[in-house]
Amino acid sequence: MAFAYAIALTGGIATGKSTVASLLGLNGMRVIDADTISHEILDASSSWVEETFGKEFVEGEKVNRTKLGTLIFSDEDKKKILENFLHPKIRAEIEQRSAKQDSFKFPYLIDIPLFFEKSGYDIKESVVVYTPSEIQLERFMKRNGYSKEESLRRINSQMPIEEKKKRATWVIDNSKDLKHLQKECEEFVEKIKAKYLEK
Repeated sequence: MAFAYAIALTGGIATGKSTVASLLGLNGMRVIDADTISHEILDASSSWVEETFGKEFVEGEKVNRTKLGTLIFSDEDKKKILENFLHPKIRAEIEQRSAKQDSFKFPYLIDIPLFFEKSGYDIKESVVVYTPSEIQLERFMKRNGYSKEESLRRINSQMPIEEKKKRATWVIDNSKDLKHLQKECEEFVEKIKAKYLEK
């Protein structure tokens, strides 16, 4: 059965989830990345994207995710079409990888950006990468070069980060610098080891 030892790793756009996933990996935690899986599935489905949304969204064998993202975030119906196509495939792949990780009988992370929004995973514990919303907006604009309006539209398409923080089993605070974040990640790994080794 999948998810027996899984912990959901989640957060908001530009809260630093990918950095945290890398740091936790360096600290010995195994991570299944839903974003990477979705990119693989999307590229493998480039002909479907071309048929459904138009050939301007495909370059060679790959999907132009930036272009497609702009379309998806401005059209709720198209967003639903893409989600209905992708999510079952992503879930099936995550389940398969999760069952393999469960065989090691030690906690591992599944990086699921929309864990609380979609709530379709039978995972009891979660860790949220937290950044106050004003820093989140600032980082997103700086990273992606979008306008404030476009950035807010994308951030607001997700559950507010404060709400995710309330629902989390653990919180990794990413409101300061990298050194502070490294310390937060190390402490989280220690908590997981202590909790598991007590059993």
